Formats: sequence, C-alpha cells, structure tokens
Amino acid sequence: MQTSLSKELAELGKQRWDCLTEHKDFDPQFNTYQNQIEQGFALSEFIFEHCSIKTDWLRQLLTEQQLFADTIDYAHELNERLTQVTDEVSLHKVLRQFRNYHMVRIAWRDLLNMQTIESSVAQVSELAVQLINQSNYWLYQSLTPRFGTPQGEHGPLPMLILGMGKLGGKELNFSSDIDLIFTYANQGDTQGGRKSIEHQQFFIKLAQKLITSLNQITADGQVFRVDMRLRPFGESGPLVMHFDAMEDYYQEQGRDWERYAMLKARILNPPCEYTQELSQILRPFIYRRYLDFSAIESLRTMKHMIQQEVRRRGLVNNIKLGQGGIREAEFVVQSLQLINGGRESSLQTQSLQAALLELTALDIIPKQSAQQILKSYLWMRKVEHCLQQFADKQTQLLPDDELDQSRLNTILGFDNYSEFMQTLQHHHDAIHQQFLLLVKDETNDQQPSADKLNQSAMELWHLDLEQAEAQLLFIQLAEQHKMTLSVEEFTDEFFQLYSTFKDSLQKKRVGQRGLSILNQLMPLVFKLIWSSNSHNPIKLQNRILTVLQAILGRTAYLQLLWENQGALGQLIKLCDASPWVTEQISRFPLLLDELLNPVTLYQPIEKGQYSDELRQSLLRVEPEDLELQMETLRQFKLTQQLKIAAADISNVLPVMQISDHLTYLAEAIIHQVVDIAWQQMTDKYGSPTCQIQGLRNIQDKGFAVIGYGKMGGWELGYGSDLDLVFLHNCQGNELTDGNKPIESANFYFKLAQRILHIFTIKTGLGWLYEVDMRLRPSGNAGLLVCHINGYIEYQKSEAWTWEHQALCRARFISGCADIHKIFVDLRLAVLSLPRKTSELTSEVTEMREKMRNHLAQGNEYKLDLKQDQGGVADIEFLVQFMLLAHTKENPQIAIWTDNFRVLKELAKLNIITENESDLLIQAYLEYRKHTHRLALQNAKLIKTTPELISHQKNVTRIWNKYLT
Repeated sequence: MQTSLSKELAELGKQRWDCLTEHKDFDPQFNTYQNQIEQGFALSEFIFEHCSIKTDWLRQLLTEQQLFADTIDYAHELNERLTQVTDEVSLHKVLRQFRNYHMVRIAWRDLLNMQTIESSVAQVSELAVQLINQSNYWLYQSLTPRFGTPQGEHGPLPMLILGMGKLGGKELNFSSDIDLIFTYANQGDTQGGRKSIEHQQFFIKLAQKLITSLNQITADGQVFRVDMRLRPFGESGPLVMHFDAMEDYYQEQGRDWERYAMLKARILNPPCEYTQELSQILRPFIYRRYLDFSAIESLRTMKHMIQQEVRRRGLVNNIKLGQGGIREAEFVVQSLQLINGGRESSLQTQSLQAALLELTALDIIPKQSAQQILKSYLWMRKVEHCLQQFADKQTQLLPDDELDQSRLNTILGFDNYSEFMQTLQHHHDAIHQQFLLLVKDETNDQQPSADKLNQSAMELWHLDLEQAEAQLLFIQLAEQHKMTLSVEEFTDEFFQLYSTFKDSLQKKRVGQRGLSILNQLMPLVFKLIWSSNSHNPIKLQNRILTVLQAILGRTAYLQLLWENQGALGQLIKLCDASPWVTEQISRFPLLLDELLNPVTLYQPIEKGQYSDELRQSLLRVEPEDLELQMETLRQFKLTQQLKIAAADISNVLPVMQISDHLTYLAEAIIHQVVDIAWQQMTDKYGSPTCQIQGLRNIQDKGFAVIGYGKMGGWELGYGSDLDLVFLHNCQGNELTDGNKPIESANFYFKLAQRILHIFTIKTGLGWLYEVDMRLRPSGNAGLLVCHINGYIEYQKSEAWTWEHQALCRARFISGCADIHKIFVDLRLAVLSLPRKTSELTSEVTEMREKMRNHLAQGNEYKLDLKQDQGGVADIEFLVQFMLLAHTKENPQIAIWTDNFRVLKELAKLNIITENESDLLIQAYLEYRKHTHRLALQNAKLIKTTPELISHQKNVTRIWNKYLT
C-alpha cells in the first residue's frame, strides 16, 4: 500500500514548501512539520493557495493538531465575529473568511486522513447551518429598526429555512450548492418600526439579502451557491411562502418527486413553536399513514429514468451519477423510506446512515446488504470529497490527469490507479445490484429494436437532456426511421420551446392531476410523432409543443388528448401539414373539440347550409347579449375554417371548392352580422322612415353589402380579408321612428360603424374578419356608407379605370332586393361603357406594371404566385381587360364575377381561343392550389418548379398577344 507521495507530488510539495519559506511571516516552527505541510500542499491547490498567503491559518491548523482538537464550536466562534459587524459589506467579508478557513481545516484533516468521512460531512453541514442561520439572524435584526418585527401567535416570527438534499441530511458535500426553501408562519403587518409593511414583503427583503450574503462572489470568494428551485412552483414561485399557502400547495399540487426531495428536508433554525408547526404541515405530505404502494409506480419510473440517463450520457466516470454511484445508493434508501415511512416513524429521518440502520432493524433490508450499501456509499463519498478538495470545485468526475489520479492513490492508499478503479468497480457493482432489486419492474434493459422508440420517447420527456444529447437522440431516431433530417437546424428552436414548456409547468400552476396526465401524454406524443410519416419530426415536435404550451393550464384539454388518442393523432396530422392550423389551434384551443370526430372533421357542411347552421347556433344566444353573439360568430368561423383546412390537407375537396366553402362561410357570417347590427340600431333608434317608391322600407332595411376582390370572385383563402362596400337607398333624411330618433343618413352611418365593430373588435377568439373599405367611392376619403344614387353617379362619371376593373369582381352579398337589382344593372352598364381599346390597354398595363414593381417579391429561386410576371394578377388583369373591352357587344360575359367562368365564356364567344382559355384556367387553378397550401404553411413564396415556369410562360405569351 502506498504511504508516501509519488515522485511528481513530492516535487510539487517541495516547490510549494520553498514558496512558503520565502513568505515574510514564515514561522520557523513550521520546519518541524515540513513533511506534513509538503504533503498537504501537494494534495490540494485550495489548501496551498490559502495557507501560503495566510500563514496564521497554517499555524492554527498545526496548533489544533497538537491539541487533538477534533471538533469546533462553529456557533460560538462565528457569533463572536458577527457581534463586531456593523454593515453588510463587513458581514460578507466575515462570512467568507470564516467559511474559507474552516473549509481549509476540513480539507487538511480529510486529505491527511486525520478524520473519517462521516465526521467530514457532518462538519461541512454544521458549518453551513451556522453560516446560514447567523447570517439570517444578523440580517433580520438589521431590518427591524426600519420595518419593525413580524409578529405571530408565539411572538416574533422567524423566517424558517428548510435545508434540502445533503444539507438536510447533515451529509453536505465539501464544495456543494445548498438547496433552500424559505417560509414563515402567518400573514400580517410588521410592528414597531418606522415603516410598517406586510410580513411577506419583510421576508422577501430578508430572503434576498440572505441569498446575496451567501451566493454573491466578492474578492473573498463565495460562501455557498444557493439554489432555490425546489421551492413551491419552482423559479416562478414566491421567494418566501407562508405556512397556509405552503400547505395548500403540497396538498393540492405537490408531486411525487417533491415528496422524494422532502424526505431530506430539515428545518435549520433553532427549535421553537413555529418549527414544530412547520414539521406538522410537511410530515403528512411526505409520509402516508399506511404502506405507500402508491409511490411504487412513481419510483419505478424514476428508477427507469436514472438507468436511461446513465446509459444516454455514458456516465462511467461520474462518482455520483454513474451506474452504481452515490445517487443510486441514495435512491435505494430514500425509496424504502418513502414506501414505509408513514407506518414506521423511525424511518422519518433525513440521515442516510440512520435510515439504513432502521431499515435493517425493521427487516426491510438485509443486514449484510445494508452494511455493504453503507460501506460503498461512504467510500464513494470520501472519493467525492477528495475530488472537490483538490481545488474547492464542485465536481464528481474522476480525474483523467495523472496528478489527480496520483493524489487519489496517496489519500486512499493504492499503489496505482488501476487498483483504485478495481475497488471503485466493486463498490459500484454492490450499489447497482441493490438498485436493480428495488421496485423491480418488467423492463428488460436489452430491449428489442421495436421497443427503442418507446424508450427514446420516455427519455426525451423524462430525462434532463443537454442539447448535444438531444441532437444525438434525434439523429438516432432519424436513422432508425430512415429519415434524412438536418438536426442542427431545428434543435435550437426545439430547446427554446422545450425549456419554455418545462418552465410553464411551474408558472402556469399545473397541478398534480395535470402533471400526471402530462407524464403519460408526452412520451406518447413523441412516440406518435416519430412513428408518423412526417418529413421533419423535430419541426413537428416544435409545433405540438406550441399547442400544448397553450393548453397547459387547462387540464381538461390534456385529458381530452390522453383519453382520445384518435384526437391526438388528428392533431399531429394537422400540425404536421400546416403551421397555420397549429397557430389557429394554439390561439383557440376550443378547436381541439373538433378533433374528436374525424368523420365530421374532414367533411365540411354543405355550402348552402352555412347560414342555417350559424342561425341555429345564434338561436341559443339572447338577442341582447352582443358579447356572446360575437364569440359565437367567431367560434363558428374558426371551427368551420378548421374543417375546411382539414378537407384541404387530406385532398377531400378540390381547390375551387375550398374557395367556395370559405366564401359561403363568409357570406353566412356577413348576413348575420348585418342582422345583429340592424337589431341593435333599431332597438336604440328605431327604423328609418324614408320613402322608397312610396313604400316604407322596414323589412328589407334599405341597405346592402357589396363584396369585391376575392369575396366578390368566390376566391377567398385562409386569412383573407373582406373587401366590402356599404350602400343604402333611403330617399330623404327623415328621423327614425324610435324613442331616440336620429336622421336616417346618420342611422345608416352608425349601422355601418356597428357592422365594422362586430367584424373587427378583438375578443378572446380574435377578430372576425379584417375589413377593407378602400374600394368605396373616393376610397378612405369617401363616406362609410354611400347612397345608391351617389354610387351610380360615381361609377359612371368619376371612377378610374382600375375601379372599373375592381367592379368586374364585385357582386351583391347581402341586403334588400331593390338595391340588388339596381347594382346588377349598374355593374352591367358600367362594364358596357364604350372604351377605346388602345387607351384601355395602356391603362391596364400601366397599372399592372406599377403593381408588379411595388409588390412582387419573387426571385430566381422563389416565385411570387400573385405578383410575378405570368402569375395570378396577370390572369386577373387579362380577364378584367376582356370584360371592359367586350361586355358592350357580349353582355353575357359579365354575368359571372369569378375568373374561371368568365374564361370559359370568353372561349365560347371566341374572344380568346379554347386552348388559351384552358391554359389560363390550368395555370389559375394550379396557382390557387399552391396559394392555399402556402397559406397553410404561413408562407408567401413557393420554390420555382418546371411546371410553374411553364404556366408562367403560357400566361405571359397570352398576355403579350392581347395587351401589347
């Protein structure tokens, strides 16, 4: 067995001794301990860095050694120092210097094997408790003169501090984070200070100062890294919580892993009535009164995840996290405590060693097994402490450099590193054997290939993967399913969404039921995604996470997807096909209800039934409840649009019928909006009493809506706005006949405003439609609603050629029969006006060129289907030119407002050839199909293909024939 330093360490120790001898405060008495000092300096940079500068520390260490001083009264010594502190800067300095000296002392005694590892972890833990408690006390006293003292049933309220993990078990690592939770007994206001504040405000100020006093890095270093993420609601939760709120949280939302973590929770404050009260609150959450078989399934899942994490990360050199490491030993003991602790109160201890003794005494674990677990656990804790004491760094990784390997050999008594590794493997095997025996499940580690997807899905949800690990997992999944996938392109986006999603589990207060569903649902989601035919599963994952993010706080929707996996499958299919659908469902989760019945989802209602269906929906709403009417309209539109999109994605409907359905849907909504607005206006002001051909206009309202553009041409797409013009035919300006009469012209103006309000106000379900009124006479400068006579005069005398082009795609949508007839006659008359072909050609081509220059976005790789040369707009302008040029001689071509039927009619009349008509129709339908798909992809440009280029050339050739 090795008893002295290796040659390399001996040389290092000698060099560092020489540095010490050159110090101005070198004490000749150090010569007596030269060998020991050289050994301590060689084994730890941390010891050398401090003792070579502060020689009084080294002198004190050697003095204690001579006096055989094994224990230190940290409480008394720190209290004496803090009585001299008058400000927070001095507090920080004293805390750090006190910590550094005593950690040097512990490292000195550990590395020179002057004390056991049990003594070492106990000393580190007690040192931490005193630094935390006395800092807390000092800061508390510094706040009370200004803010007063919080008071409770038993006198002044302390801020109670729960130490979690190894701190709670009095087993703290040498260089470790400390996990804390802060709480106080009850709400109220402080008393006796210059400015009274609420208890919570007081304790938040105190907590913030305490964290700073421990966590902040100064010239003297850091006391401890403080981690507050184990508190209720995690990072999104309040920094300090009162007892009632904490009790409510753990009773209603506490999760199994929090029970597991709370096993180690210890109140660090000195005992008092408040500490007893807190213990009584926490105990029922941690321990059940009976043998807790309910925890077994959760522990089985946790165990499986530990195994997968070790396998995934290849943690072979990690003394804590690797197979058979410290974490597995802790898991064995704490799991048995969790299962049996409610029935056997002796197991309700934070100490692993004490718990093992009790488990043996209760015959829950064999004595020999318990002894082996403890022996291996303590040996690995010794190794862990050594690794951290070399340089005061938080690490559990075995060294790969010979110097640190030699240090381990020296401290642990091995002749070479291979002997150390053999012993380590023996301890790992002993722990792992017990780990595998715990909560045995039927999972076979050597899973067949068919089960790898299930395993990967579980890992993706349950393991805390780094980004590089997730990339590796994605690559393996892609290879398994023979997918060509650019992983790096989407992993950043995935991790941003994934992190936000995980954070939201706390911020959105997802309860135990919601988390339980999620833990079942998420692996299934990932499994279905990667077993689907998606060309990019990672992008699909991102879309599904976006939807789930929107419904995290709505357990009913999570339950819907878990219990109706057919609906989940439809969600995955639709989100894979369309980011637009993903966006719609994310913004309006009520659409998830539509996924329950695939038959109706992919079969939109008959085009002529939209009005009846909407009317039936509105019959269930009180006429005076405008808010609910608007929500009903929006819900109807959203659900019907989703069904149309689903039919589109699955190719149930051809392109023209997609537009027809979207247009009929909009028409039905326009009819109802006009009726709702009319009812509201007449309830308030009465009806207009103007005379039309000697008859009162009450039944038909004397009002009409004209649709232009895509609405007029039966060509609406997803997300299209509505180009509308409002007309009325009220003769005169008499007052309305209600209790609050207004002039008729003003009535129609207010009616138009009300219609726009219903369309465009943003509710919880968004706006109904965007409405564009710029095609009304005089555009934005014109009246919101125009008298039919004024509209006739404008179209015949003042309208520009481009406005007559727009009239080609205008049609009557809703309103009274009189205006309908007048409008149809006017439209035909305007389109039939005599025009010089040369002038018309010039004006149409100039306008088209201007539009292309301002709006076209295509390039050699991507095509702008509408504005690029040979695109949709060229076809539309060509059709409009033909209507304006030939309607006078062929009025039948003006019957229709859609390009498809106009082109057919132009061919019948030999105005263009049949072949030209067919080519234009083929191009137009192909463009519209791609336009719908682009809308579903939230995209504007499409990749250029030979087929699209051919269509462009055909359209351009025909354009040049007739317009150049």
